[in-house]
Amino acid sequence: MREFAKISRLNRRQFLISATAAAGFLSLIAGRADADAPALERSKQFEETFAKLTRGATPVANKITVDLPELADNGNFVPITMIVDSPMTDADYVKAIHLVSTANPVALVATFHLSPINAIARVQSRMRLAKTQDVIVLAELSSGQMLMSTTMVKVTIGGCGD
Repeated sequence: MREFAKISRLNRRQFLISATAAAGFLSLIAGRADADAPALERSKQFEETFAKLTRGATPVANKITVDLPELADNGNFVPITMIVDSPMTDADYVKAIHLVSTANPVALVATFHLSPINAIARVQSRMRLAKTQDVIVLAELSSGQMLMSTTMVKVTIGGCGD
């Protein structure tokens, strides 16, 4: 009966070493799983909205400066700043900036209409994001050309009720 009473106890040092090793191992597994994750899916509504906004034209990528957090702690309140490098003259200006999400229940988040009177093609806003997704900013120029920028945002708490 006394043989069962000999239970080894972990001292504090052994516990901390074991816990640190386990935490390190789990973080490696989590990082590997994130690296192997498939590309984010785009909703059917996003594809339809994108086709309607671009009217079949191929937008020029990376011509818009977008300030958007990579990690949004709360999807209800995600700040964004969009800047398009444009002279904003009567002959050459940004007509509209469209903010589109790839996984929200409604793909078109907002459209901002601009004119040469604005002087600078810069817009600040906040938006809701349902989950981790790509946020796409489209700029429609007076010449008919479309510009585009894509940014992925990881959302920890969704903001669209899903």
